Amino acid sequence: MSEFTLRPGTAADAAAVLALNNASVPHVNALTADTLAQIVAMSAHYTVAEDADGILGFVLCIPSGRAYWSENYAWFAERYADFLYLDRVAVQPRAHRRGVGRALYDDLHARAADRWPCIALEVNLRPPNAVSDAFHVAMGYEAVGVRTYDDDTKAVRMYRRALKPQSRRPA
Repeated sequence: MSEFTLRPGTAADAAAVLALNNASVPHVNALTADTLAQIVAMSAHYTVAEDADGILGFVLCIPSGRAYWSENYAWFAERYADFLYLDRVAVQPRAHRRGVGRALYDDLHARAADRWPCIALEVNLRPPNAVSDAFHVAMGYEAVGVRTYDDDTKAVRMYRRALKPQSRRPA
C-alpha cells in the first residue's frame, strides 16, 4: 500500500465519501447525498485520508449545540454540556490494518483538544462490532452507557474520550 495523506474534506469528495459510508453499513447508517450534505454543513471536523487511488477513509464530527436529529447525539447532549460528536468514520477495506483509522483519530484528537472537553461516539452492540470496540478502548475511549433502540433490534455502546476537564449536565 502506498503512503496516504490527511486533508480537510471538500464538496468534491462527496460521491466517494457517500459510497464508502454506504458500503460500511451496518457499522454506520446509510445516507443519501442530501443527508450527507446536511451533516457536512453542520460539522466542525471533516477529514479524509487519501492515496493516489482515491479516498481511503474519512471522519465526520458535529459539535454540541447543533440541531442534529440523531438520537445518539441527543443522548450525549442530555449528559454533557460540551462535546464533539464523532458521527461517522469509515475506512476502505483495502486500507484496513494500515494505520489509516489511527491516523484519522490521532489527527482528530490533536485538532479537537483545545476546543472541546471530550469526543463522544457510539459503537454497535447489536449487530456487534467487536473490532471497533477494541479499537476505541485502545485509543483511550471509555464506555459511558448503552442505548437500546425502541424496536430492541439494535443497541449501541456509548463512548467518550476526555480531552480536557469537562462539565457534565445533571441527569
